Amino acid sequence: MATPAKPVHPLLDRTRRSAELYEEAARYMPGGVTANIKHFDPYPLFMESASGARLYDVDSNDYIDYNLCYGALMLGHGHPQVLEAVREQLSRMGTPVFGTPHEMEVEMAKKLAALVPGVETVRFTNSGMEATLFALRLARAWTGKRKVAKFEGHYHGGYDQVLVSVSTRERKRGAPPEARADSMGVPEEIREQTVVLPFNDWETTESVLDRQAEELGAVILEPVQAGFIPPDPEFLSKLREYTHRHGIPLIFDEVKTGFRMGLSGAQGRFGVIPDLTALGKVLGGGFPIGAVGGRREIMELASPVRSGDILGGDKGAQGSEVLFHSGTYNGHPTVLSAGLATIRVLEKAGAFEAVEKATTKLRQGMEEILLRRGFIAQSVGTGTIFNLVFGDHPVREAQDVLRSDLTMRRRLDHLLLEQGIYIKPLNRFSLSTAHVDAEVNETLTRFEAGVKQLRRG
Repeated sequence: MATPAKPVHPLLDRTRRSAELYEEAARYMPGGVTANIKHFDPYPLFMESASGARLYDVDSNDYIDYNLCYGALMLGHGHPQVLEAVREQLSRMGTPVFGTPHEMEVEMAKKLAALVPGVETVRFTNSGMEATLFALRLARAWTGKRKVAKFEGHYHGGYDQVLVSVSTRERKRGAPPEARADSMGVPEEIREQTVVLPFNDWETTESVLDRQAEELGAVILEPVQAGFIPPDPEFLSKLREYTHRHGIPLIFDEVKTGFRMGLSGAQGRFGVIPDLTALGKVLGGGFPIGAVGGRREIMELASPVRSGDILGGDKGAQGSEVLFHSGTYNGHPTVLSAGLATIRVLEKAGAFEAVEKATTKLRQGMEEILLRRGFIAQSVGTGTIFNLVFGDHPVREAQDVLRSDLTMRRRLDHLLLEQGIYIKPLNRFSLSTAHVDAEVNETLTRFEAGVKQLRRG
């Protein structure tokens, strides 16, 4: 008897070149990707060009992009003012980078201090991950304590200290989360030094903090979990009050929410001001960047004027005397030129409000289509980011997403890729200034076609 033919994934009919490139990539890179987040089954799509709200893959398919480099491209792809700012910087300076101080570092630092309520002084890094790493080092140096509290399901980068309880597991409401290493190679002592808290559950959070407060050097969280689950306002304010009362620096990781919840970030939107803020993504205008800003007295711990630098210079210093922070590309002129151009566009009257209006229209349209086609689903988010959840229960923490129909959501996302809506399966949707009415209307047409296929399936 003949062996039945192996089913062909529907994507293969229209993305054969991506499949071939992925097979080749897997021979030279582990898993065929340079970052785990870029992978999805059956294979990631390889892109060739982009413009505005559109992506074009190596098979000449077009997509309306709602991934936007995981939210980094608040102006969409190839915004003319960003491209012109980069070209002008390269022409004027004659080099991509000096390796010395330059005026744009001062300009961006002043801009952040003016826009973000919790920022008095600033240090630049090369990624949001580096920013959270430096913020935690600052906080622990300030308090002299080693333990760090983070929230279950909150992602702060790929280094040991925060790769604890990033993934979520089912647990009863009111039960404290367990501290679990989320990667091989994370030392056991890191897990032991990390306290894990439940988001949007103040009663349980307070009880855990009460047992650990004397040992905590910092509390870090995404003020909007995963960029789309908003906080209960009372939860954030009580956390701020508690950490202030116990002298524990509070760190907001606004890498996802910075310039996506408004120009002042989630802290401006919700009126809760942290001691330290980590920024990234949108701040670079499409280039890699991070920044840490916060209270002057804490930030000054990193000043070489205060105690020198372990790498030498005018004042040699021992590690016990200085808080080390450095990086060859920190404050890169090309990156800052793109970032400043991005902020200037977003500062124009009505610019940010237009993106929020488009986001609301898209969310409402998707919900209406799903309901009309017989699905129980909702959009969850705030600002210019949202996610789709199959279920009608309130979504207040990552466990509530786990309780939804993830299989149905994953099936829809693959159908949306076939329809030309680019979103990594199960990921959040981000919009940009390039997502105007025409793109939103076209998205809803493609979305309805995908939902029809889902219903037939």
